[in-house]
Amino acid sequence: MDVGDRFPGFVLMDENGERFDSRSLEGVRHVIYFYPRDGTPGCTREAQDFSSLYPKFMLRNIPVIGVSRDTVESHRKFKDANSLKVKLLSDPDHGLAESAGVWGAKTMYGKEVQGTIRSTFIVGGDGVVEAAWKGVKVPSHAEKVLEKAVSLTKA
Repeated sequence: MDVGDRFPGFVLMDENGERFDSRSLEGVRHVIYFYPRDGTPGCTREAQDFSSLYPKFMLRNIPVIGVSRDTVESHRKFKDANSLKVKLLSDPDHGLAESAGVWGAKTMYGKEVQGTIRSTFIVGGDGVVEAAWKGVKVPSHAEKVLEKAVSLTKA
């Protein structure tokens, strides 16, 4: 998934166990980020960073959505424990991650494993990817995404 590609449509369950259909995002620029697992230090930090900037994203009507393989129940606990403002979607069979090109081989603790490659996309209201980050390093990432989102709203 790169800039100019059409982001795949999807229907997933959110942290409240409610069905979330990507068609509800038609006409709305949004951020969708993929992360490996609820509760891990990097994933917690990333979710907290996006949550702290959430009001600035929403000033521009740009919702932020996190996606991982975790269950709806795990997402609910993760969101509550960390006072997260972002919507969390459960992708248990990693179908959306695969469609978005963010599921694959990565190295963890010196071993190659299959999993979610931490990635973020800004998707325009027309469903086309406007910005993409793959293999994300968490520190200052949310700020970079906000900066890019702001620049796109000015264009």
